[in-house]
Amino acid sequence: MIAFGPVPSRRLGKSLGVNNIPDKVCTYACVYCQIGRTLRMEIERRAFYDPKLIFREVSEKVNEALERGEKIDYITFVPDGEPTLDANLGREIDLLRRLGIKLATLTNASLIWREDVREDLLKLDFVSLKVDAVSEALWRKIDRPHKSLSLERILEGMLEFRKEFGGKLVTETMLIDNVDYGDEFERIAEFLKELKPDTAYIAVPTRPPAEPWVRPAREEVINRAFQAFSKALGEDRVEYLIGYEGNAFAFTGNVEEDLLSITAVHPMREDAVREFLRKANADWSIIEKLIRENKLIELEYEGKKFYMRRLKSRETR
Repeated sequence: MIAFGPVPSRRLGKSLGVNNIPDKVCTYACVYCQIGRTLRMEIERRAFYDPKLIFREVSEKVNEALERGEKIDYITFVPDGEPTLDANLGREIDLLRRLGIKLATLTNASLIWREDVREDLLKLDFVSLKVDAVSEALWRKIDRPHKSLSLERILEGMLEFRKEFGGKLVTETMLIDNVDYGDEFERIAEFLKELKPDTAYIAVPTRPPAEPWVRPAREEVINRAFQAFSKALGEDRVEYLIGYEGNAFAFTGNVEEDLLSITAVHPMREDAVREFLRKANADWSIIEKLIRENKLIELEYEGKKFYMRRLKSRETR
C-alpha cells in the first residue's frame, strides 16, 4: 500500500504518508529504526513504482480523507526505507503538486551529496534531515551506513542544499541510551549553526526499535543536547520530539486496509488502535483476526503495547 493515513505527526500536523520505497531498502541500518532491520543496503537510485501509480493511489486516499472531513496538512514521503533512493522522486513530486497540498519528506540525508537528489528535494515545501552524529565513529555506531558512504560529503551536501532551499528545513537528532556522546553535542551544534535549520529537533525512540537493546537516552543526556543546540541556534529553534504524537489516526473506509497500511510504516500504540477502531465503529476482534492471520504483530516497548504490520524486516530480529 503506497498511500496511508492521514496520521498525526509531531512535526507536520496531519500527514498523509507516501510509502515510495518497499520494505526495507535503505542506505542505513539505524539501530533505532521503527521499521526493523534493513534487508537491502543500497546507495544507487533506481525506480521502484510507476509515478502515475503513486499519484493515483495518493489522489484516492486524499479524496477519501477529505470526504470524511479529515484535514491534511502535508503529503509526506516517509517510506519503509530511504525516500531519495527513488529515482522517480522528482517526477512524483511534480505530479502530486496538482493536489494543492504542501509536500514534505523525512530523509536520512545520506544521498544529499548528489546533485540530482538535491534538485528533487528543492521541489518540496518541508524537508527533515537526519543529523545523529557529525563524527565518524558515532555515525557508524548509530546509523550503520552503507560502507561506501562518506559522512564528510553528506554534511557538505546538507550545507549546499541549505543555500538553495526556500522551504522549511528541520533537522532531527535521535538520542539513545548506552552511548558515550562525549563532546558530540557541541560538535553537532557547531554544524547546526552553519546549517541554520528552522528547527533542530531532538528525538528519542518512542516505538519498538530494530535492535532490542536500544532505549531512549536519559533526561540529563537529552538536556545536555538541548543546551548545546540552544546555545548555537537560540532556544526558540530547538524542540523535543520525545512525546507521543497522539491518537488522531484517520479512518478512510476499509478498517483492515487502513490499519495495515498505517502500521506498515508507523507502529500504533494500543490506545491509538482502540481510538481508531472506535472511529471506525469496529471492535478489537479485527486486531485478533489480523494477528491470527499473521498480518499484524504485537510488540512491547517501554512498558506499552504496539501493533505493527508483519514485515520481513521485523522477522529478522
